[in-house]
Amino acid sequence: MKTLGAFFKLIRWPNLFFIALTQCLFYYAVFASLAPQGFFPVNHFLFALLVLASVVIAAAGYIINDYFDVQIDAVNKPGRIVIDKQVKRRWAILWHWLLSGLGLLLSAYISYRLKSWIIITGNLFSVLLLWFYSTTFKKRILSGNIIIASLTAWVILVVYFFTRSLLDLYGQIEVFDDRKFFKFTILYAGFAFIVSIIREVIKDMEDVEGDQRFNCRTMPIAWGIPASKVFTAVWMVVCIAVLVIVQLYAWQLGWWPIIVYTVALVIVPLLFLLRNLYKAATATDFHRQSTRIKFVMLAGILSMLFFIF
Repeated sequence: MKTLGAFFKLIRWPNLFFIALTQCLFYYAVFASLAPQGFFPVNHFLFALLVLASVVIAAAGYIINDYFDVQIDAVNKPGRIVIDKQVKRRWAILWHWLLSGLGLLLSAYISYRLKSWIIITGNLFSVLLLWFYSTTFKKRILSGNIIIASLTAWVILVVYFFTRSLLDLYGQIEVFDDRKFFKFTILYAGFAFIVSIIREVIKDMEDVEGDQRFNCRTMPIAWGIPASKVFTAVWMVVCIAVLVIVQLYAWQLGWWPIIVYTVALVIVPLLFLLRNLYKAATATDFHRQSTRIKFVMLAGILSMLFFIF
């Protein structure tokens, strides 16, 4: 039982639940509200396999990240180390390959059923990026942050490509309002990308002590904490500005509930985080900021529920 608990800690099960929740909401709330009449619901099993593929690939990514970061985490997060303490290294690397392989097998089956190879291609790149992120790019300025942000956006984009292939398979693509669905895809994927960039840089500021000791070249080390704060603040302002523009569009359509929700649970917290970012100075401060930005992302994703009503 203790080993099972260590395994779930290693694969970051709350983050995996968040991935599954995001994809389910985007499919069953956003896509379902726009799908051709009489088309939805369809292919629950194939979509469940898509979610499972995303989850196991992400789990494999968390494992390999911890596998290569044992020494750094011993400095930055000594109380949260699992590999070598609760899970042996050989078991960790075995689980990484097993989960990655399962994710790719599921992706290949989905692509075969849909007669479209974009799912397997995208997920194969995800597996490779997660490996090279853990071994190389995580220690380089910005490249690692962009990879993680892109993979976060892919969680939503892969559902978009899945639905497009599904519609094409059933001969419904011509009667589908793809322009509107594409706009919502870009909106949510873009939001996920920007918020992820913000969180990754904040995490780098939190982990600067261990990263510096092992010669990493993350942004706070290469540019310094003040410049990293400015970089993060710019992305926060961009995110807030885009969200305000979207709310003006929603106001024209009379979508008051979602406007109130977004302002109260996304825009205002981002403004609060922007103010506190300036004051942050210690690893504890940055950890608190990193945790709060996760709740902002969750609130943004849960706004998809408004498409059901």
